[in-house]
Amino acid sequence: MDVKINFSGRGHKYTKQEQELVAEVMNSDENLTQGRHKDAFEDAFCRYNGNRFAFSVCNATAALEMAAQMCLFEEGDEVIAPSHTFTSSVYPFVKKGAKPVWADIDFQTRVVTLESIKKCMGPKTKAIIVVHLYGYMIPEIEQIAQFAKENGVLLIEDVAQAMGTEIEGKKAGTFGDFGIFSFHSHKNITTLGEGGMLTVGEQKYADIIPMLRHNGHCGYDFEREHYWKPAMGNVDLPMLDGKVLMPNNYCLGEAECALGTKLLGRLDEMNATKRKRALRFIDELSEFDDLEFHRVESKQHNYHLLAAYVKNGKRDELMSKLAFEKGIKCVVQYYPLNRYPLYEKLGFGQADCPNTDEFFDNMISFPFHLWMSENDFEYMLKATKEALLEI
Repeated sequence: MDVKINFSGRGHKYTKQEQELVAEVMNSDENLTQGRHKDAFEDAFCRYNGNRFAFSVCNATAALEMAAQMCLFEEGDEVIAPSHTFTSSVYPFVKKGAKPVWADIDFQTRVVTLESIKKCMGPKTKAIIVVHLYGYMIPEIEQIAQFAKENGVLLIEDVAQAMGTEIEGKKAGTFGDFGIFSFHSHKNITTLGEGGMLTVGEQKYADIIPMLRHNGHCGYDFEREHYWKPAMGNVDLPMLDGKVLMPNNYCLGEAECALGTKLLGRLDEMNATKRKRALRFIDELSEFDDLEFHRVESKQHNYHLLAAYVKNGKRDELMSKLAFEKGIKCVVQYYPLNRYPLYEKLGFGQADCPNTDEFFDNMISFPFHLWMSENDFEYMLKATKEALLEI
């Protein structure tokens, strides 16, 4: 296969200023973790996204792991989650003892709805995971949050792909008990390949996350005459609602934090660029009935990914033409989690999600990295038109 346009795993490139900043931190900072840049990044993130508390972590899965810990699952507890998402949205909660109940997506928006969540609710429901997938902020997120609150259920917002999206000025990741953000290589902004953020609104969570994130490290509750006695620093067990939690090591380095702070300054611009290009691609292919996109002009969608539903069972034919004749490597996302061996072997292979199955079995995701050249974009548009005419 001669690839002319790859499905890149790199979301964007770095400016000269961003590269110089990383080099400066590498060369001049005494502490390369748990320092001033961590504090600055977390403060800047709260100002940007509107969260009360934010904690940088090594990746979004680490944020999900801590959120799952703080759910305090007991035997038999259930967590409602979409089966149409990346696997790390769910397995951290399974690891902590929760049983997933699979919620279907809306066929047009490709995200869960209040109705699909209500169908999964039961007496054992302890938490709900919602995923703002493909870069689209769930339209009913405020109603879902209210529903969760009324039922005493925790709400986890997975915003890994939708950072910067908003509805009426309120950003994704500010509605739930926990907000999860990703700075992975493929995401809207990336802190050198990995990185994440965990946001919370309640003080009780904010109080224990530093210990939970950093090996149980904490201060002493008494004055010490000598700073080295009884030890340089204390280590204890994080406690939440009277229950013990084991600590982790999920810290993000100083160079990554400094870079993240810098990247926040151009996130809106990058999202706007991708949205404008996505709308152009969608509109220029609007004459082809076999291809159905989700078209959104507002900041509710950042078009992290450019996905479409291919009608009449022609997906594989279209992808074959694009890949083997045009050299454009499209992909298929996201395999319904209940169909993976991992979840099947754990006894979670059953799901009533017809929209999820229909969309996944007929979807296509186009290469759509921010740094795609205009020539490549024009070629992909022209080649897609040709392939659609041929099939």
